[in-house]
Parts: sequence; structure tokens; C-alpha cells
Amino acid sequence: MVNHPIPSEVASRLRKPKAGHAAVGGRLLSPFTLVLGALIAVAMYFLAQRFIHGLGAVTNINNGYPWGIWVVWDVVIATGFACGGYAMALVVYILNKGEYHHLVRPALTASLFGYSLGGLSVLIDLGRYWNFWHILSPTYAQPGSVMFEVAVCISLYVVVLWIEFSPAFLEHLGMKDVKKTLNKFMFVFIGLGVLLPTMHQSSLGSLLVVFGAQIHPLWQTPLLPLLFLLTAVCMGFAIVILEATLAAVGFKRDIHEELPLLSKIGKIITGILVAYLVIRIGDLIVRGAIFSVFTSGVKSVMFLIEMAAFAYPIAVLSSPTNRRRLSKLLAAAMSMLTGAVLYRIDAFLVAYDTGPGWHYFPSAPEMMVTIGVIAIEVLAYIVFVRKFPILPGHSTTAAAE
Repeated sequence: MVNHPIPSEVASRLRKPKAGHAAVGGRLLSPFTLVLGALIAVAMYFLAQRFIHGLGAVTNINNGYPWGIWVVWDVVIATGFACGGYAMALVVYILNKGEYHHLVRPALTASLFGYSLGGLSVLIDLGRYWNFWHILSPTYAQPGSVMFEVAVCISLYVVVLWIEFSPAFLEHLGMKDVKKTLNKFMFVFIGLGVLLPTMHQSSLGSLLVVFGAQIHPLWQTPLLPLLFLLTAVCMGFAIVILEATLAAVGFKRDIHEELPLLSKIGKIITGILVAYLVIRIGDLIVRGAIFSVFTSGVKSVMFLIEMAAFAYPIAVLSSPTNRRRLSKLLAAAMSMLTGAVLYRIDAFLVAYDTGPGWHYFPSAPEMMVTIGVIAIEVLAYIVFVRKFPILPGHSTTAAAE
């Protein structure tokens, strides 16, 4: 089923209106969830060491590299992975493509956990975590700071996401009247749900612009805010494809109803990636940095791998036939996400040079904590999908086909 395109007559029937969202049900305990629990337990052990003995007890960060993989993952990468809800909101509510509406709630769920855990994990990264409340106090506000803007936007967006997700709770509790009342004001939160990620995803690029010459010319450019925003939107669409596929496999669901829409999302990803590569390569040429592509050692290798990961989805998804094959869509989405992860790691860690004598590579405890945070997100997603109406229902006819 995965490797064969759907016949056109079947695809046309699959575009019929769907049933509402429904809880998957089933057991929460399984070998997979137990493995997730074990990874979380290991992460909790190292986190205890971090909070008892300080950052130096478990991390390799230093005065030259005051942030490491935790900050890059929690704030830079995880929020990009969590842009599925943002990307679908752009399509459904801004471009008025109502056919994608049933994909919003699953994407919103992933965004909910990605941003919530990303925001909470910042406490792990803060040396003086007991002062985290300063971000909430006008007395300590620094409106001219890019980092302040990122922190405020992420904090507000987490609140907005929980409000946007609340109809799923209300449906589960049978509180239809409350849901109906909330829906009258939901447009306000939908608007904020588009504005806030746009601001802070672009500001992640602005954060690097401030670093100036400390960032290698292959990545340092005034266009960083635009490039970060484009990759964030593209990551959001790619996550929708990955999430739909994993949900179909993990919960043994039929995915034929989503496939025509996932195919269209693949076309959107192609367009955004073409724009991204044209802008980025053009910028390198204009700045005269194009010659650094083959003369920068390890940085050149990382740059080329990153660009290849972005180019592969364009080559694959340019074909309408490939876009109708789930295996091709999945491979392209994973390649795009790999490229985006490498881009953000390269920009914040590989391209960063604070001066001679300073080096950084994440320690084993740092990596285990990062893996543990990912495990918490996956486990929370499984629990919510099994207990709350999140994934779209499927008709018996569609399942049979």
C-alpha cells in the first residue's frame, strides 16, 4: 500500500467530508512506551545531578561556548519541529484552504508538546534558573533584546496553544456549550498563533546576526531572519507528513484519506525549498562567500551535507507521481527535517567561533537529557491521542479501500 499510488477514482472518493476527530483508544503500556519511560528515567537522573551540582557537573559548556546542545535543541530545533500547527494555521486560516482543516488538530497537538517542553526545558539551560520569573516582570524587561523577544513570544505562544487545543478537552468532557462559547473568540488566539511563531522564528535568525563575525560567512547573513522563518514553515509541513505516517503505522490506521492532502503539502514543501535555496545561494554569491563552500574544512562538509538534504526533497517531490507515493513523501519529509536540523546546529554551534582555545562537543549526559525530553514528548503524544479526540476519524468505506 505504501509503495503504490492511489487510483484516481479512489482518490476522488477519498476527498469526501470526514467524520470528526476521535480518540484512538487502546493500552498505554507497551514495550515501546516502557522504553520511553526508561529513557525518561535516565534523563531525570542526570537532571537531578544538574540541579544539585550545577551545569558543569553534566555539560561540556564553557566560557567560550556558554550554550550547548540543550539550548540549540530546546529553543532552536524543537520549536521548529513544533511548527506543524503554525504551518497548518497559515494554510487553513490565512490562505482559507478548508480542506486541510482536519489535519490542524493532530499538528496542533505536536506543537503543543514541542513548545511546552521547549519552554520548560529552558529552565534546565539557565545557570540561575531560580530567576526565571524575571521574564514575567516588567522591571526586568529589555525590549531592545532579541533574546527577550524570543522568550516572550515563546511563552505567550505556549499559552495560546493550550487555549487552541482546549476544544479537544471540552469534547472529551462533553462540555459542548463551553466549547461553542470559546469558539466565538477563537479567532483571536488563531491570529496570535500565526503572529507569535512568525516573530520568534525569524528572531532566532536575528539572534545570530547580532553575533557578527563570530558566525562563519557560510551562515552569517542579514537574511538569517528570513531563512530561519522559511525553514520553520517548511519543517512544520514536513512534520505533518511524518506525524500522519507514524500515526498510521503506530496505531494501525488507514492513511488513504490523508494521502491526497499530504501530496499537496509535498508540493508546498517543494516550492518553499526552491525559494530557500535560491535565496541562500544567491546571498552567498552576492556577499562573495560562495568560494568558502570548498575552502572551509569541516564547515564546508557540513554545509554541503545540509544543502544536499534540502535538495533531495525538491528532486523527489517535483514529480506528481512521487508525491502520490507515501514512501517518497516520507523520505522527502525526513530529508527536509534532517537538513533543517543540520542548518540550525551548524548555524548555532558549528559555524560559531568565539576565539582560539575554546571548543565544545556535547557530553553523554547532555545527549541523554535531550533524548529524554524527546521521549517525554512522544509519550505525551501517545497518551493524548489514545485518550482525546485528536486524530481524524475514517469511514468504513475509506478503510476498506
